Amino acid sequence: MADPITPEVSQRICAHMNDDHAEAVLLYAKVYGQTEGATAATMKAIDPEGMDLNVMLGDEATTIRVPFERSLTDSEDAHQVLIAMVRQARSKD
Repeated sequence: MADPITPEVSQRICAHMNDDHAEAVLLYAKVYGQTEGATAATMKAIDPEGMDLNVMLGDEATTIRVPFERSLTDSEDAHQVLIAMVRQARSKD
């Protein structure tokens, strides 16, 4: 059963994405956050409406918000949406 996206679930998703899918997080920043010059990115938080990413642009760190196309219902929904977003981003790359 999927969990609601609480702060604890957000932390778990972010840790997983940053540890295991850093390339995808950078792609989210470049494609959906319109930061093509980003050299690194980490997922700071995720909620039903979007995700906050810490992004390195040159020597400067900034936080950007990437909204989702629709509100997420739970952690499984987040999983599916993040997969779909990275596939779509890779097709644009």
